[in-house]
Amino acid sequence: ADPLNDTLWIGGIVEVRPPDGPLAVGTRVERVAKFAGRRIDYVLEVVRLEPGRLLEMRSVAAPFPMRVAYEVAPVTEGGSAPTSSIVTLRVGGGPGGILALFNWLTAIEVRRNLRADLRRLARCFDA
Repeated sequence: ADPLNDTLWIGGIVEVRPPDGPLAVGTRVERVAKFAGRRIDYVLEVVRLEPGRLLEMRSVAAPFPMRVAYEVAPVTEGGSAPTSSIVTLRVGGGPGGILALFNWLTAIEVRRNLRADLRRLARCFDA
């Protein structure tokens, strides 16, 4: 939930302009990404936040609409304290108009990038 960490584990993010203060519903985070060789500047707004469990954002300034949700669920074994976590990352949206014809191709690339991002995130905690 700390935007300053985005560049550590999200492969396509090249710059983050964090908000003033902690995340809360309504907070906006500016990001610059590289995707398919193009620079994409966009702003996400927090629409749901359950600290330590859920962060959901939607684009308010972007070349196309998008929603991003990060959910963390602790994993316990035998009723003990959590030993690990399952992170679910959901991304939706995409270009409309004539570019919508290529959404299936974009979806393949996005899925590949998301899997790599989750592997990077796991390595952040393995260190």
